[in-house]
Amino acid sequence: MAKDERQAPWQGLVEWYEALVSALVVMVLLFSFFFRIIQVDGGSMNPTLRDGDKLIVWGAGYTPQRGDVVIVDDYTSYGRPLVKRIIAVGGDTISIDYTAGIVTVNGEVLEEDYIAEPTFLGYDVAFPYTVPEGELFLMGDNRNASLDSRSSSIGCIAEEDILGKVLFCFLPLEDAGVVK
Repeated sequence: MAKDERQAPWQGLVEWYEALVSALVVMVLLFSFFFRIIQVDGGSMNPTLRDGDKLIVWGAGYTPQRGDVVIVDDYTSYGRPLVKRIIAVGGDTISIDYTAGIVTVNGEVLEEDYIAEPTFLGYDVAFPYTVPEGELFLMGDNRNASLDSRSSSIGCIAEEDILGKVLFCFLPLEDAGVVK
């Protein structure tokens, strides 16, 4: 009996260790295939997201939709991950009236309560512009301080270059919440 009693504490420790390893493996798999953690770099998404915000991004099986805040892979021509909002998808025609600050997609004015201010800054892409199939037209919410699809240096982004949709901001705590 004394021998069995001495083995019991070690057996409990081994079981606890196995549970910890299993939990770590599950976390690694979840964050490798389903979720990613990304940090915002810059102010182009103000007021929705701020420089330094830490985000949870869902990638598995994601289909890009107008209005979603997404992460663009860092191997694109820009060279680092981008956080932007999908304004138009393949086949959509987008127009921007820089004098009035109004964005239209397929002839309908976008209701954009998430932007910092109306869109007065233009780049070298001429409008109206039809988004090629399989690509996305992205813009930052801080329109007058965002380098995005309005510039040929970024341009439209291929759907396969989207890492996923931003779900949640978790740090800093004062910015924490669901991203809309």
